[in-house]
Amino acid sequence: MSHPYVSEDHEGKPWFEWVVASMVVVSAVLAVIGYTKAATVVIAVTAIVTGLVRLVLRERSPWKVRSVGFDAFIGIGLGVGLFILLALVPVGIA
Repeated sequence: MSHPYVSEDHEGKPWFEWVVASMVVVSAVLAVIGYTKAATVVIAVTAIVTGLVRLVLRERSPWKVRSVGFDAFIGIGLGVGLFILLALVPVGIA
């Protein structure tokens, strides 16, 4: 039985993944202390940056999940979608 190819050289780089994980922690802390819009902005900016990094650096990118097109579309799309939702939510609700 053949095993799938798994290697940090083939996938993302741990240091970049820790940066992304740190942004998720920052966002969670902001949400817990009541700054939900700021938490959403942190996630949106992180998503857009990871998408752009993957799009610009392509195979040299430290952030790899699937294909370049998929990674860029999901990252940038998530970030833009979060900003659109943030703009649509009335100030008192979020």
